[in-house]
Amino acid sequence: MIYFLKRLKDRCIWSWDGTLSAWREEHSFRTWVWANLISMMAAFVLPLVASERALILALGILVLAAELINTGIENAVDHISKEQHPLAKKAKDAGSAGVAVTAIAAGVAWVVIIVGLL
Repeated sequence: MIYFLKRLKDRCIWSWDGTLSAWREEHSFRTWVWANLISMMAAFVLPLVASERALILALGILVLAAELINTGIENAVDHISKEQHPLAKKAKDAGSAGVAVTAIAAGVAWVVIIVGLL
């Protein structure tokens, strides 16, 4: 049990370090954090039911998770080589596309919810 708790503590520390690093070094991550704060405020100001609010908040968090994964991919590729290579471009583009698809999902949820309010 002690080993489990130590590993849990370590994982929390590593995750927090990764989040802080992304905040400091990645403009895109900061932009998504601010977009999520605006989205969160709107979700609590508008007359939404709990499930709609939960969907909006969860999708916003998933966009942040996708951006963190994309950052990890970009950092790993850059660590291997700074040279341009078609496979490095594919990896980085796929990571970016993952963020875009997740953001589109959040946008679709907002559109469906707003249309339902009208």
